[in-house]
Amino acid sequence: MSDNAVTTERSAGTREAIMAAAERLYAEHGLAAVSNRQICEASGQGNVAAVGYHFGGKSGLVRAIMRGNAGTIELVRARMLDEMDAGPAAPEVRDWVACLVRPVTEHLDSLGVPSWHARFSALVMTDPVLRALVADEALVREPLRRALRGLGRCLDFLPAEVRAERGRMAGLLITHTCAEQERALADGTGARPPSWEATATALTDALTGLFLAPTTPGQPCAAPPNRPNSPSSTTRCPSPDEPAPRGLRTMRA
Repeated sequence: MSDNAVTTERSAGTREAIMAAAERLYAEHGLAAVSNRQICEASGQGNVAAVGYHFGGKSGLVRAIMRGNAGTIELVRARMLDEMDAGPAAPEVRDWVACLVRPVTEHLDSLGVPSWHARFSALVMTDPVLRALVADEALVREPLRRALRGLGRCLDFLPAEVRAERGRMAGLLITHTCAEQERALADGTGARPPSWEATATALTDALTGLFLAPTTPGQPCAAPPNRPNSPSSTTRCPSPDEPAPRGLRTMRA
């Protein structure tokens, strides 16, 4: 192995060690309470400037952690989408919701116990600056964009502002439910469903109901296709591959 290859491999190992230590410390203590020095010490780095050298600072470090996990999540989502495309029936609301939920829970399940990523993600989503960084990047990932377009086509009977509001609610529910499940598994409290599979099913059920819930009487809302008065999870989607309605694009997954 050449000297350059050794150096590159060592640098990649250092980055991985820093990201793993940072994710754990941030999840345990909060984003504001953890210093770069603490991260360097926890990752075995003698140089306290290692975070700045490898990531440029906290924002770059957080983005790298989120990006590394997102790669695995989007591979799962792409596989699910391909399976839906090959299926005999047109996808329904619940199918598209599952494409938002299950890639996340499958990835978290693969991390073992304890894991830290769900709690770390919940903290990032409560920080306005970091949230904007990772959310904008998330929406350029094609599997997520495909899932959102598909769900948007199923919900075109809802006004844009209703879709946007329910999308924000759904993003929060996914993020914080997964964080609480991860915490329960790590603590052994059993306060949440006993498995990531059970969590995924419960989230998919809840979000399907959230998106298809009727609006308050008197508020403007078109009825779903073929369901004049009672939206249902069996509402089917139009087939054209059109962009998601504007309001749904605010959803983060």
